[in-house]
Amino acid sequence: MYDYIKGIITRVTPEYITLEQGGIGWQIMTPNPYAFHQTEEIQQVFTYLHVREDVQWLLGFKSLEQRELFKKLITVSGIGPKGALAILASGIPSQVIGAIEREDEAFLVQFPGVGKKTARQMILDLKGKLGDLFTEIEMPDTDVTLLSMAENGALDEAILALQALGYSQRELAKVKTDMQKEDLDTEGYMKLALRLLLKHK
Repeated sequence: MYDYIKGIITRVTPEYITLEQGGIGWQIMTPNPYAFHQTEEIQQVFTYLHVREDVQWLLGFKSLEQRELFKKLITVSGIGPKGALAILASGIPSQVIGAIEREDEAFLVQFPGVGKKTARQMILDLKGKLGDLFTEIEMPDTDVTLLSMAENGALDEAILALQALGYSQRELAKVKTDMQKEDLDTEGYMKLALRLLLKHK
């Protein structure tokens, strides 16, 4: 279907980006919309079209590897497109692959909507089948501290995007104090908050 679209990003929201190409504005859901930036430069987004009876979603990814991991994740029973996007939102898909290969259920259950049963299913279905996506498998850094939420526009946007991924207000409250100590852009808050959320679970 669509492999990628090149165009100008005209809008970034907590749930999606708008990519204008050929006079058409494509609404594209992504793991972390703030990984993209609204500029006049041509940008390339790797795409995947998800079709159900009641919905059609165009999903976008910054890299081919990210998209291919998404396609593998949605084959697992219990993981839909939104769940797969939440898993990929950390921006470190190689850590997810490493956890699957190590059968690290404790790491996998930290993502929204992933319980022990789904984590076990991910390992059963995907272990040994993801090595072609990444040459290096990253191990989680247990010393990484995550950011908290400062009271500014960038932080508010990051919180909205995290809520769209399925994180609850209770979960976000756990990392808010730490995030308020930092002065970052929205993408920075997203990345740090995701690391903090994984650490706090």
